Amino acid sequence: MAAPKRRRRFLLGWSEWRRAHQAVAARCRAAKWAARQGRGTSEPLKAASIAPEETYLTDEQWASVRPLLPPQKGQIGRPAHDHREVLGGVLWVARTGSSWREMPEEFGKWERAYRRHELWVKQGLWQRILRVLGEEDLPEPTTKEPN
Repeated sequence: MAAPKRRRRFLLGWSEWRRAHQAVAARCRAAKWAARQGRGTSEPLKAASIAPEETYLTDEQWASVRPLLPPQKGQIGRPAHDHREVLGGVLWVARTGSSWREMPEEFGKWERAYRRHELWVKQGLWQRILRVLGEEDLPEPTTKEPN
């Protein structure tokens, strides 16, 4: 490699990160495939322990949480994604202890839920949401960026 030392270090680090990312993605795909085929994996998916319907917010819960959340985007730009739907997905991940990638599609994209959760944690909003819902003891979803 004739590249400068700094560039080589970057490329090697990138290569290691990419391999780790691909390994995690392969495990997720294998688990999803096994679940669709009705076969069990070496360890059962935690996702099956709580149905998505159980994490929907009731109208009463939503009314108490809604004032805490920032306003939805206006008419300009991309269409806003419903806070209620995204919050349901984040709560599903937190309650099941599953990975972000295993989040059911009915809550939208897992990437969106992950980014919004991270934003709410940085703003200190996540703890207030849990307090209002009475779930302070709920384990924190993994805040490490998914690979």
